[in-house]
Amino acid sequence: MRSDVVLVARPGRSPHIECTGGIAARRTGVDTVHLVSSAQTPLGGDSIHVRVVVEPGARLTLRTVAATMTLPGPVTAESQASWTLEVAGELDIDPQPTIVAASSRHITTTRLSLTEAGSIRFRERVQIGRSGEREGFWSGSLHADADRAPLLRHRVELGRGSIADDEIAAPLAYVSELNYPHNTADGPGVTLALAGGGCLSTWQGDRL
Repeated sequence: MRSDVVLVARPGRSPHIECTGGIAARRTGVDTVHLVSSAQTPLGGDSIHVRVVVEPGARLTLRTVAATMTLPGPVTAESQASWTLEVAGELDIDPQPTIVAASSRHITTTRLSLTEAGSIRFRERVQIGRSGEREGFWSGSLHADADRAPLLRHRVELGRGSIADDEIAAPLAYVSELNYPHNTADGPGVTLALAGGGCLSTWQGDRL
């Protein structure tokens, strides 16, 4: 199944929402939208595409109503999620965690484009496996530009077959938070200032 979500935030107006497939979006506040799964997704073979546009002077807060659980499909174990973020206003994204269950493999890609006046807080949380599970795999990449200049190129793998895979002490949980142009973060872990402004905070451990 392919699911597509398009959100456009405009100053002084309610967010514009378009949805197809297994993901729906609901406006829950003046400038707040929650994503809701209307079907079990992502399964192996599924893809989710989210495009967010925040126009100058607009604000958008994006959340999810529940954790996302990935599961293997009947033909393939791999699912994909892609985010395209075009930010000229203020964007705050903090979804519930992604749980990579059983032997599923989930690939997340995010492309972010910020103007000089744009600001963002983007938090991501991932857990490999439900209780007693260690077989899943997750890969996440973030490609961010600010004012048409490279801001960040970041990629992380977790789980079975990842670079850090180890039966004894491999990390199975991950939290990251990108802030721009602010250079402080509230998340756990290590915070690194970015040369182009803003900061990235990252944490890895066993359980969220």
